[in-house]
Amino acid sequence: MFESKRMEISACVAVVVSVAVLFFVLEGAAAPPANPTEPVKFTEDGKLMKPDGYRKWVYVGTPLTPNDLNGGEAPFPEFHAVYIDPESFAHYEKTGKFRDGTVMIKELVGVGAKEATSGKGYFMGEFSGLEASIKDSKRFKDEPGNWAYFSFGHSYPLKKAAAKNAVASCNQCHQASAADDYVFTQFYPVLRASSPNAK
Repeated sequence: MFESKRMEISACVAVVVSVAVLFFVLEGAAAPPANPTEPVKFTEDGKLMKPDGYRKWVYVGTPLTPNDLNGGEAPFPEFHAVYIDPESFAHYEKTGKFRDGTVMIKELVGVGAKEATSGKGYFMGEFSGLEASIKDSKRFKDEPGNWAYFSFGHSYPLKKAAAKNAVASCNQCHQASAADDYVFTQFYPVLRASSPNAK
């Protein structure tokens, strides 16, 4: 009798343990990874590697300052197609703030035609360059606003990795003229419309 009771208890314990193990296995499978994939990668010496897949990120706007409207010598005569990584965009939608880790990519596209079936204007030509800005309070703790800026070149082939630009080349202009946290949100309608502070 005692032996039978002992076997019943052992069987119950085995079932409980099995259920617990199964629960933890399923729970672990459903949980997000501890270290989500970063939108960009760096080399061991701190250079930013040319990002991939950014054209699938959230597009926020395309400013253009053509030579024709700037005496023939615009400092940035290309279209600037700007993207933000999806996680940072989601955070911006909720808070109206750029999170630590925000990555913005600026893809340069030359002016192609100036006339199309729709009329006269400025129409995109070929890709001509790639730049990035990243907010990271740990990696760029000494940069104004914790933002760093990178250029992979203004002609193809692009560099495979880029060192951060000097503060004077980007940060100062962003600090002086950008509407929100070193970002030119005044020229990015998608960000303006997405902010919870939008009227």
